[in-house]
Amino acid sequence: MSIFVDGTNRVVVQGITGRDGSFHTREMMAYGTRVVAGVTPGKGGRDFEGPGSAAVPVYDTVAEAVAETGADASVVYVPPAFAASAIMEAADAGVGFIVCVTEGIPVLDMVRAHALARDRGSRVLGPNCPGIICPGKTTMGIIPGRMVTPGPVGLISRSGTLTYEAVYHLTRGGLGQTTCVGIGGDPLIGTSFVDCLAAFAEDPDTEAVVMIGEIGGTAEQEAAAWASANLNVPVVGFIAGRTAPPGKRMGHAGAIISGSAGTAAEKTRAFEENGIRVARRPVEIAGLVAESLR
Repeated sequence: MSIFVDGTNRVVVQGITGRDGSFHTREMMAYGTRVVAGVTPGKGGRDFEGPGSAAVPVYDTVAEAVAETGADASVVYVPPAFAASAIMEAADAGVGFIVCVTEGIPVLDMVRAHALARDRGSRVLGPNCPGIICPGKTTMGIIPGRMVTPGPVGLISRSGTLTYEAVYHLTRGGLGQTTCVGIGGDPLIGTSFVDCLAAFAEDPDTEAVVMIGEIGGTAEQEAAAWASANLNVPVVGFIAGRTAPPGKRMGHAGAIISGSAGTAAEKTRAFEENGIRVARRPVEIAGLVAESLR
């Protein structure tokens, strides 16, 4: 199985006519994702040319797209100044699952967007995330489909780049994946480690989980405690930023060490105390997963 999405989702792409939106829409469609509509204000009424002879209708609003096509999921490729509004527009239109790839969205904008999405019953993945892929079924976002393969391992990561590296090593090691989820590295995200762990706990096909964290905040510690109490499959972890100097921003807006709780050492200790085996380098992840599954 898979978590959050599967091959049945009807996807609307917000920002489909932009450079990034158009490129990744074609990649998603080529992988088999059911992209049924696009939205770019002022460009409604035209068709977006997908791979081969596929054509996707473009609408001015998400509400129009949902009413005409029955879209139930959305991917947001919209510039930072407008991305939070795009999320809220999708939630207002009844879209149940919203992936926001955009980085650099003001935190206060996301406070409003997350609050409205919760009120509407919509799940937001991100922002500033690579999205989600269910190998052999569907992909929403920017995770390359060629590196994944179906199998028993679930993956959750704050880092897009480390998502790709971990999946690469898993696939090379003969360990396929049920679902790979990039939750994003911003201070405020819509879907947490614990949300994903809870979903994997309900998936009978997920036999092990890889959790990739990084310095900053306490999300990894909370997830480790939850996994120890509630998850019945082995977990392998990795923490990025072991050599980061305190008080310095390291890539993600959320990757700022503030006190001892946000350090790599503290997160690694929390993992190990809760029975999570910790890789020191990404290349070690696949080997630890293989050992855990024996």
